[in-house]
Amino acid sequence: MSRTYLGEFEELVLLAVALLEQQPTGAYGVSIADELKQRTGRTTSVTGVHVVLYRLEEKGLVCSELGGATLARGGRRKRLFSLTAAGQQVLQEMRQLRLAFWESLPTLFFS
Repeated sequence: MSRTYLGEFEELVLLAVALLEQQPTGAYGVSIADELKQRTGRTTSVTGVHVVLYRLEEKGLVCSELGGATLARGGRRKRLFSLTAAGQQVLQEMRQLRLAFWESLPTLFFS
């Protein structure tokens, strides 16, 4: 299997999906944008989040399904996203790679 490379924003969106899919409301565009704003302080458009989500879906890292219709959304359904096994694997690889870099830095660097 060839290595999947992610940009910073793709990685952040993938991490947000991993966090939010465990929540009762699920991982969908607005909840992901809100999570990113809360954790990074960066405002992101829901459209930008959706562009990345569809790109991650094309890469096989997330999958989606339509949730139930709600009155609060005028009867519209949410597209809910969740990690695939490949998405979980990529996140594990990214974590290991970053940790290896941080652990290789000399202690003096942090003083």
